[in-house]
Amino acid sequence: MTDTVLSTAQKWTNNHGIPAFKQIEPDRIVEVIKDAIAACKRNVENVVAQPSIDFANVVLVLDEVDTYLSNLWSPVSHMNSVVSSDALREAHDACLPLLSEYGTWLGQHKELYECYRAIAKSAEFGQLNDAQRKVVTNAIQEFELSGVALPQAQQEQFAKIQSRLSELSSTFSNNVLDATMAFKKHITDEAELAGLPVSAKAAAAQAAKENDLSGWLFTLDIPSYLPVMMYADNAELREELYQAYVTRASDQGPNAGQFDNTDIIEETLALRQQKAELLGFASYAELSLAKKMAKTPAQVVDFLQDLANKSKPQATDDLAQVQTFAHEHYGKEALEAWDIAYYSEKLKQAKYTISDEALRPYFPETKVIPGLFKVVEKLYGLVISQRSDVDVWHDDVKFYDIYDAQGELRGSFYLDLYARAKKRGGAWMDECRVRRTRQDGTLQYPVAYLTCNFSGPVDGKPACFTHDEVVTLFHEFGHGIHHMLTKIDVAGVSGINGVAWDAVELPSQFLENWCWQPEALQFLSGHVETGEALPQELLDKMLAAKNFQSAMQMMRQLEFSLFDFTLHMQTERVDVQAFIDQVRDSVSVLKAPAFNRFQNSFGHIFAGGYAAGYYSYKWAEVLSADAFASFEENGIFDRETGRAFLHNILEMGGSKEPMELYIAFKGREPTVDALLRHSGIAA
Repeated sequence: MTDTVLSTAQKWTNNHGIPAFKQIEPDRIVEVIKDAIAACKRNVENVVAQPSIDFANVVLVLDEVDTYLSNLWSPVSHMNSVVSSDALREAHDACLPLLSEYGTWLGQHKELYECYRAIAKSAEFGQLNDAQRKVVTNAIQEFELSGVALPQAQQEQFAKIQSRLSELSSTFSNNVLDATMAFKKHITDEAELAGLPVSAKAAAAQAAKENDLSGWLFTLDIPSYLPVMMYADNAELREELYQAYVTRASDQGPNAGQFDNTDIIEETLALRQQKAELLGFASYAELSLAKKMAKTPAQVVDFLQDLANKSKPQATDDLAQVQTFAHEHYGKEALEAWDIAYYSEKLKQAKYTISDEALRPYFPETKVIPGLFKVVEKLYGLVISQRSDVDVWHDDVKFYDIYDAQGELRGSFYLDLYARAKKRGGAWMDECRVRRTRQDGTLQYPVAYLTCNFSGPVDGKPACFTHDEVVTLFHEFGHGIHHMLTKIDVAGVSGINGVAWDAVELPSQFLENWCWQPEALQFLSGHVETGEALPQELLDKMLAAKNFQSAMQMMRQLEFSLFDFTLHMQTERVDVQAFIDQVRDSVSVLKAPAFNRFQNSFGHIFAGGYAAGYYSYKWAEVLSADAFASFEENGIFDRETGRAFLHNILEMGGSKEPMELYIAFKGREPTVDALLRHSGIAA
């Protein structure tokens, strides 16, 4: 690495060993990443050339330089998601082929593969701890899934496939972001906004003002879009936004063909199948399961179909109730897709006299964030404190440290709560730094990014969240503490690393449960203006409404899961639209309009890590419901049960097989009974 490039790279990290975001210059990114990759390659060649092969001089030496590359790339990738710009996107996308090429080169390095195999066969292997052995066996599997044993010509073909898939994933994501940003609905007549809550109108007015417009401005960002679908009396407005939302990045809708992901989906599926066949798997679904808890495609399909069979009768009844209600009370003969959320909310209000908007003032950020911290304090003895001397990428972002009950620093996290332009939609947790012991014996502490897209403060008042948003926040924080509370010091299985994909959602879905507990809601809620606690009457209604349409929601997730998994079981090219229509015919209770192109913005499977793995949400939900049942039995803040979950799940990372860890916590394998009970679905 040249002195100039090294100097630039050093400026990207501050004295705390975490990113200095404001120092990252887009025009230097490609050069820095290119040089870091070259340094990694030199390091690999030095490792395989040495005469002595053992864990320290192979695994730990490689870990040092690979962490250096990861620590440089992490803030670049993250900023591209949260404060994107043309220059940043261009630099980010230019690095993807370089990183893909390096990953493939590394995965197909036979001499390095033989080093890991030699460690696994050595006498030293038996002396290593569980985490160290798991890193070695995982690495050997990764080599084999990267085509290390393929003939040269097939290795080259594999490398091209990997590089192209990386490009396609980025383009897919960019198209969805661009399509989302391209749609804006400007309204100047307030009569068109009848039914909308004050908070939604205030946010739309603020958006208009920020764009130098009068009136109200609506976008396809969820905090703007969802209130329209749930509350706007104007059916034409609902239809317009619905059509724009479900046709993003497709050949349909207001920007038809402009950001179309259709061809990208087809090419991605074809390349994934080619990749699977090169590695000796019948389908990409089979390849996907090589590193998951589930072992066969049939096991996954049976699991999903079993849940569908148990849930569909109740889901059908859920829909019939909405249809009957809309007909009897509003004279609505037939419900369209853009009517469901609206009349469902009306039914919910009539049935339970409660709505998300009635609850919103009771969940101000000023109560929810301290309340979240208090939940994990009571469960695990954690103390969380804000730090203001850390560089962030936007003024809205806050930084926190986590200390355990003994006062030891366990990790840190950035919290980026609000939706804004140039920020990817959705909510997620990602790693900024991973816990590991450096070669000099010091500890690199884990750092996480926690990102949401909630409505921000309006007119100087604190941001207020819907209860659904509170659940989302808890979900992502569950991922965060899984990453930050790890006690594993080997990077490859530390935190969320090395955890089977269908088990990684366990800590996140598990933490959601406390959003529904009266004991936790006492300190999670408080009226934004008066500070008044959530009234018992509202709490009772909220809990009564908890499972409103839960079977319909279950079927919607099962539709996505079955579409994803069975699509990746196909070995020949299929018409994707016809395929998703077929899946809907078998499991959906509500027929989607012909123009619906949901798959074209399904970033989880076409631009994320969930390809042939979206079922993981339901798989892990079984684990989380079954785990939470222990707290229901022993007390929701029972410290002993909390300690058991902390030590057996959160601290262990990917150091052991997830079922082994789960049984260590629970004493047995999980069953679906608790999930069905929590969802209010009769077994």
